[in-house]
Amino acid sequence: MYAIVDAMGKQIKVTENEKVIIPKQDAREGDEIVLSRVLLVSDGENVKVGTPTVEGARVIAEVVGHKKLPKIVVFKFKRRKNYRRKKGHRQPVTEVLVKKIVVE
Repeated sequence: MYAIVDAMGKQIKVTENEKVIIPKQDAREGDEIVLSRVLLVSDGENVKVGTPTVEGARVIAEVVGHKKLPKIVVFKFKRRKNYRRKKGHRQPVTEVLVKKIVVE
């Protein structure tokens, strides 16, 4: 069984007992969070597609930890003008363990 959830604007495919990385959530390690915007649910033979979400479906997950993704470098320049700007950015994310996919 798998589901596609919308977590803060990002669509993520999840299955039970799987660790996934989602955009940063305001929760502590060990807390349970509920992802209620489920866009699609499949149990192997039946597929439910939401319009835009599946009614009564939710994903229950436990927060494993918070971390940052690897650094990306943003470099801007204009040729022949001596204009150069270099910045780095690390996106904060939350790692969660999907416990259960509930469909009612």
